[in-house]
Amino acid sequence: MADAGGSWRPPRPCEDYWGEWKHCRGLRHAFHHYYAHGELPACGRWREDYEACRAWERHRAAAAQEALCKSERARVMESQKYAPVWTLRKSPPPDWYLPLDQDKPN
Repeated sequence: MADAGGSWRPPRPCEDYWGEWKHCRGLRHAFHHYYAHGELPACGRWREDYEACRAWERHRAAAAQEALCKSERARVMESQKYAPVWTLRKSPPPDWYLPLDQDKPN
């Protein structure tokens, strides 16, 4: 990120990591995640990031800084892993202005 001196800050405030961890552990989120993915969410990474952030704020630990940077990079890479479902069009179809054939039987 930045140099190892005093100018480096965590990518997010520590309260954000705590809030994400609390949200992840909530019943509503757990139910939705289980419904969508078939497994309970893994919330441990948010807690580890919160603890690393607090360690950075208290002691300026280099290990905490590296752990936060590595975790945020992994999050970004994970979000970029999935391709869009639909292919985007460059222009509308040539017959876009014609009425739909909803009244005709198949």
